Amino acid sequence: MAGHVNMMDDYLISNLPPETLRSALRLLVSQGSGTQQPFVEHVRARFHENPPRLEAPERLFPRDDIVVEECLAFVAQARCIFSCKLSRDSLPYLEHFVRAIPHASVRWTENGELARLLAKFDGDVVQAVQALKESHPEPSSGLLSSLNSLLDSLKSCKEYCDGATPPMLFPFIRARRQLRDVTEFLFPNAAPSCDTIERAAVAITTKVTGRPAVETFQLGSFVIPRLFNGLWQLSSPSWGSGTAESQETALLHAVESGLTAADMADHYGDAELIYGEFRSKLAPEVQSTLYAATKWCIFSAISTPVTTSFVLGGVRERCRRLGGRVELLQFHWYDYEAKEYLDILVELVRITVSHPELVATIGLCNFDSKHVAEACEYLIAKTGSVEIASSQVQFSLVDARPLQEMVHVCEKYGLKLLTYGSFCGGFLSERWLNQPAPEIYLESNQLTPSQRKYFDMIRSWGSWDEFQVLLRCLSTVARKHNASISNIATRWVLQQPAVGAVIVGTRLGVSDHIQDNLKAFEFELDGDDISSINLVALGSSREIMLDLFRRLGDCGNEYRRMH
Repeated sequence: MAGHVNMMDDYLISNLPPETLRSALRLLVSQGSGTQQPFVEHVRARFHENPPRLEAPERLFPRDDIVVEECLAFVAQARCIFSCKLSRDSLPYLEHFVRAIPHASVRWTENGELARLLAKFDGDVVQAVQALKESHPEPSSGLLSSLNSLLDSLKSCKEYCDGATPPMLFPFIRARRQLRDVTEFLFPNAAPSCDTIERAAVAITTKVTGRPAVETFQLGSFVIPRLFNGLWQLSSPSWGSGTAESQETALLHAVESGLTAADMADHYGDAELIYGEFRSKLAPEVQSTLYAATKWCIFSAISTPVTTSFVLGGVRERCRRLGGRVELLQFHWYDYEAKEYLDILVELVRITVSHPELVATIGLCNFDSKHVAEACEYLIAKTGSVEIASSQVQFSLVDARPLQEMVHVCEKYGLKLLTYGSFCGGFLSERWLNQPAPEIYLESNQLTPSQRKYFDMIRSWGSWDEFQVLLRCLSTVARKHNASISNIATRWVLQQPAVGAVIVGTRLGVSDHIQDNLKAFEFELDGDDISSINLVALGSSREIMLDLFRRLGDCGNEYRRMH
């Protein structure tokens, strides 16, 4: 709607450099729905009023192995369309881009400029299709036709790549896999499209000898590593996009290094599909060593009664995506006032007994201490035992809220903590030692979404100068143990009560820090180390942690505010 125009603000906006304007917009939309919603609605209205044109294939790809401005602009427009919740409207643009490749007869070289753009576009399609799924669209014949048409374009592109001389690697394996999965989810009774995918056609050979020593712990009936591969970063190309081949290579390296557990969720893009297909290609004796932890997250009120059938449907969907059993299904619930979650947990626990081939163990995700205890007591009353194995929460040197209540609740009921955010998005590292505070919304800083998130956590904990004091303290301890600051941050969390494992965010197929992360198993912090770190991180009387607990609330409270 129209509003008053402040002339000086208007003049400022007209003259700001694009990078500064983007920074200001990111700051505004981060303030909450009051600014975020009008921004998105305005962008959507503009796209409806003036849809971007479909560029001719020859303008998108005028020459081999280069990326021109017209191509970048078209991809950017497509990203804008699905990012402002017009995911269905983006499908024709995604299809046009894919069809333009064989039409223009363009070629590219591995790791070249165009190959890198196509890898990013592969991730864009994954995100667009995931957004479509999460919008709960009406499964109409028109939507099915659009999805099949996009699938057909991918098939044509693959045929073009296979028929080239020499053949080129098909760049959209992730997109095709995700698209087929969502089509199957939305239209379970529809006949398969003309496009077929050979699942697990090639077996993966692993080298399991000479693995480094990896600490393990008991979770339910499983003995698993104390470091998990976290796949949250697959929820967006903002962290970078690896190809299907590079992602498979990264997972293989993790398994061969002894890191056989992965943490996923139903909304982490194509994480479940990637891990499920990778697991299916391994030899049976190696498959049995892998540990798939995923999540069933309910973010809004459910419109159906809690029945065994309803809950079993949620479990089966996770198994369908993973192509097999879920070793740990972690449950997230949007509102503690809506008590249906207690009966859902009862059903989940019973399904581990009635359908052990589907799910082995149940955990919680982003529950606070009070409601972890409530869930445990309810399960005891209904089933005679707790039967929940874990609770996943944020836990780090700058967010030690679990020490206030959560660790005691977990110890009382026998739960293990699975912790995320323990590296603070990489801020707990040498990279930020003796560095000025970043402008997190400035594009030139190239901060990832996780770094923007955890920078806010650092600011809640203390000032940047105080954070530098913490980094210097960690650096001193790191030199003592011939380790990195990240190793010390990891080790500190691992040595806290009730902690089972630290979840390490993995930019799968983009970067690899496995060897450095494994060094956290080569030493233990002694009493002097713990005391010096706690003094800076928690305060002499834990006053820093207690103040954070009072201001932010208990674990997971920030997620309840989002819904």
